[in-house]
Amino acid sequence: MRARKTLSSWLVNRYLLIIRNEENFAEKTTFSFTYAKVILLFVTIFIILMALCLFLVNTLLAQWFDPRHAQMESNKKLYQLSVKVDSLAQEVEEKDKFILNFQRVLSGDTTDAFNSYERNIATNNDNLVEDVNVAKLSPIDSQFRQEFEQTDLSLLNFNNVSYNELQELFFFSPITGFVSAPYKVKEGHYGVDIVAKKNEPVKCVADGTVIMASWTQDSGYVIAIQHRGNLISVYKHNAELLKKVGNFVNAGEIVSIIGNTGELTDGPHLHFELWYNGNSVNPEEFVTF
Repeated sequence: MRARKTLSSWLVNRYLLIIRNEENFAEKTTFSFTYAKVILLFVTIFIILMALCLFLVNTLLAQWFDPRHAQMESNKKLYQLSVKVDSLAQEVEEKDKFILNFQRVLSGDTTDAFNSYERNIATNNDNLVEDVNVAKLSPIDSQFRQEFEQTDLSLLNFNNVSYNELQELFFFSPITGFVSAPYKVKEGHYGVDIVAKKNEPVKCVADGTVIMASWTQDSGYVIAIQHRGNLISVYKHNAELLKKVGNFVNAGEIVSIIGNTGELTDGPHLHFELWYNGNSVNPEEFVTF
């Protein structure tokens, strides 16, 4: 009991702290306190400081004091990168399928190239037009055009396609010459034939990436370039190709030399085509030769 009284009296006994001037001992300030109040004050300050420290350690100072912070940040970045990689991989896969199908079309193999498109074409019956007469195919066109004419894709209404995006693009002329055979869809001629001087360089009409650069029996050396906005330009019957698949080319950059290669040609010229969203368009509406 005595120990309890002693501790209780020690805590509640009032004390007076007097602050005096050292020189004249004049009284400046006095503080009345008990040990209980002092202990309570220090405990409160300690709790506040601990809470503040925990807050700072978990927020502003986490990168220095929390050993898990680096791992957590790495996991967040890894997750974000994995999401981006997945989306990019999907886009690349779709683009590769599109390029592969287009290459098959240009090479004359349309059996597999159009299988992925037939389901979409079936829902667009309102855009269909009359069948094209296969017997009127231009001799300058390749064999795959004949097969193309026999598929549902040949029934697309090319006049109903919106070309607003193409109107905003500036096209370089691939070559300077005169048009010997114009664009005629119903006759199976999906481009224009431009006659020019021998060994004239053929230039790219706009910035893009080469998606095909090879030899075909009908069209000789063919190069196709993918531009922005689902636009593809095709250059046929070249004497020599100066770019490879995957090369990025600027507008006006030389990609080939005019020639007379392939079976379906009767003289040195360039057969030039433009394809927008899977439909052929008249190059003379956008390019000045």
